[in-house]
Amino acid sequence: MGREIVLLPETQKILSQMGEQIKLARLRRGISMELVAERAGVSRATLWSIEKGSPSVAIGYYAVVLHALNNLDKDLLLVAKDDELGRTIQDLKLPYRKRAPRKKGV
Repeated sequence: MGREIVLLPETQKILSQMGEQIKLARLRRGISMELVAERAGVSRATLWSIEKGSPSVAIGYYAVVLHALNNLDKDLLLVAKDDELGRTIQDLKLPYRKRAPRKKGV
């Protein structure tokens, strides 16, 4: 028996929205589930689970389905790209000089 995946409600909402966006991208392109599943090398059941935002589907499967939708997997490069909180924390930890360096010849 596999481990149960426990998500916070907000995280589940994000996965559901992502699945819906994948489904809409497929529909806008007029591509059937069968064709996307075949291109991605996954079953229709896996594609259905992805379009529902299932947390039990590995992220690699999400990536191959996005790739099958005409290279949408490049959008994954945007994940955590603008990490404002992380950059703020990093900046707070940067060492700083208490005095300005002495000028030569003064």
